[in-house]
Amino acid sequence: MSRLHDDLIVFDGLIVSNFDRSVYEDMRKGGVTAANCTCCVWENFHDTMRNMARLRQDFVAHSDLITQVCKVQDIYDARDQGKTGMILGWQNTSGLEDRIEYLELFYRLGLRIVQLTYNTQNYVGSGCYESVDSGLSDFGRDVLAGMNSLGILCDLSHVGPKTSEDAILASTKRVAYSHCLPAGLKAHPRNKTDEQLRFIAGHDGFVGVTMFPPFLKNGTRSDVSDYVEAIEYVINIVGEDAVGIGTDFTQGYDASFFEWISRDKGTGRLLTDLGEIVNPAGMREIGDFPNLTAAMEKRGWPVGRIEKIMGENWVQLLKDVWVE
Repeated sequence: MSRLHDDLIVFDGLIVSNFDRSVYEDMRKGGVTAANCTCCVWENFHDTMRNMARLRQDFVAHSDLITQVCKVQDIYDARDQGKTGMILGWQNTSGLEDRIEYLELFYRLGLRIVQLTYNTQNYVGSGCYESVDSGLSDFGRDVLAGMNSLGILCDLSHVGPKTSEDAILASTKRVAYSHCLPAGLKAHPRNKTDEQLRFIAGHDGFVGVTMFPPFLKNGTRSDVSDYVEAIEYVINIVGEDAVGIGTDFTQGYDASFFEWISRDKGTGRLLTDLGEIVNPAGMREIGDFPNLTAAMEKRGWPVGRIEKIMGENWVQLLKDVWVE
């Protein structure tokens, strides 16, 4: 257990758990100050709206544990109130369908982080499992421009290489891989090459490092030290000011969820065999977050680096992107 952890701003760049009170309690146990919480993966407009409405109800029903984050000050307020700030985020633009005017509507409900594509092709561009990456579409450029104008962070974690490059070059705001791992440690379509990491960082972008077991070097045999190794690998490429945490916690879901996310649009062809999902030892649940800080200390990281990686860099990114 790390005493330092209690004094940190802890920001998780991606949690896609089955949100309920038990998850919120574990967020508090783990000292999570704020997190990007997924409410759209394959869903259309109607189902995304339903997901967001339910989470907004949770902000009232569980107000002793969580609070909605729409601006950076809300993160500091959550910390001061002993709550976890939840940012409504999407892992796909499927919630827009083909109607760009929906973007502002969702923004008014609190949408602040949007991934352009989830694994495959949509109206905006191509995903990382698409056999032909056609790049950012003209509609996608309009969506990205709308996100820049509103102050919605553009996420490229599951986006194809060409579409990502197009978005990095087209965006007038900083963009991010909110949750990825380096292909230099394990070759996988979801992992980013050293060149991709340098490219996004070279354009003032940001890299959140995930611990999703299928993409880690040692898979389900990984422990928290393997996660720290992956974070350090990315730091050595892009620098410690451009890196943060993006765990991709899927707490509370069963095998049917992983089947759904592994198929094109949720029901189509199987894109990848994720196998058994077992988080790294020491980071099995969100409440284990203090173990991550302790592992960073054990690796000899200075306090300043730990503070940046665990949350301060994410907060700076949001300050730079969000319109307040």
